[in-house]
Amino acid sequence: MKRFCFALLMLLFILTTNLNAFAEAKKVRLGYLRNDLHHLPAWVAIEMGYFKELGLDVVVAGIFNAGPEQMTAFASKDIDIGYLGMAPSVTGVANKSASVKAVKLSNSEGSAIVVRKDSDIKDLKSLENKTIAIPGHATVQDFLIKKALDAAGIDIKKVKIIVIKPPEMITALDSKQIDAFIAWEPHPSKAVTMGIGRVLMPSSKIWKGHPCCVVAVQGDFYKNNPLVVNAFMKAHVKANEFIKNNPKEALRIGQKYTGMDEATIKEAMKNITYEHHINDKDIKEYMDYLQKFGYIKPIDIDQFIKEYTGK
Repeated sequence: MKRFCFALLMLLFILTTNLNAFAEAKKVRLGYLRNDLHHLPAWVAIEMGYFKELGLDVVVAGIFNAGPEQMTAFASKDIDIGYLGMAPSVTGVANKSASVKAVKLSNSEGSAIVVRKDSDIKDLKSLENKTIAIPGHATVQDFLIKKALDAAGIDIKKVKIIVIKPPEMITALDSKQIDAFIAWEPHPSKAVTMGIGRVLMPSSKIWKGHPCCVVAVQGDFYKNNPLVVNAFMKAHVKANEFIKNNPKEALRIGQKYTGMDEATIKEAMKNITYEHHINDKDIKEYMDYLQKFGYIKPIDIDQFIKEYTGK
């Protein structure tokens, strides 16, 4: 009986301690990319109250133009949890410029190479000697365009790649400052519905089922707030399921946070798979690419993946 009472007291102590820790750390500063429909799960969780249901006070602390910019915010500890591309998060961690853990996938696929509607570019080989815009170096889109060009047998030196913020890409394409761009949804679909561009190739044709964005947690926050991180992950998974089961309502939320029209969001969502499982093999492929183009130095990939995913 004494042993039972002692065990019960210990259990109550542990539960009380954990609840207190949760209460102290329940505020979460969130970051995501501007108008990135890949981050719809975050918006759904906010709109549907999933974060609040789990005791989280999620405050949007940063809306960024590209992943590398968001990694800078992680490094300065201005955000606790963020949605961003797997590639820039891997690069930042590998180069020790920031510490984050990728706890869930946000989506797979969901990007596209776009050219002008009246362009004579008919296939990837036609991109040789052309100017192509990407959102940033070491982004998922940077990886995808180089993978596509390599598959088409095009020397990367024979293509001019420049960095332009996605919201400005359509204007640059229309004014013929660039010949093509690759960006996340809904920017490719917006170029199409505006009558300015056409999709040359969706990212699913470059790398079928490829991971795109992740839910990343700042290193110290991950270490010190396990209950909060776990609650956030539950809300994220619930939001992903909501998107699959309630496409019309998810579309409405996507419109609200991107400010884009229904036709554009509807078309864009056809190009995105909302998936939350992270595959180690996919991370390795990203890392092989990042090493190939000199974005990271050679490292023990298997050990890195364990640390990066917190496994």
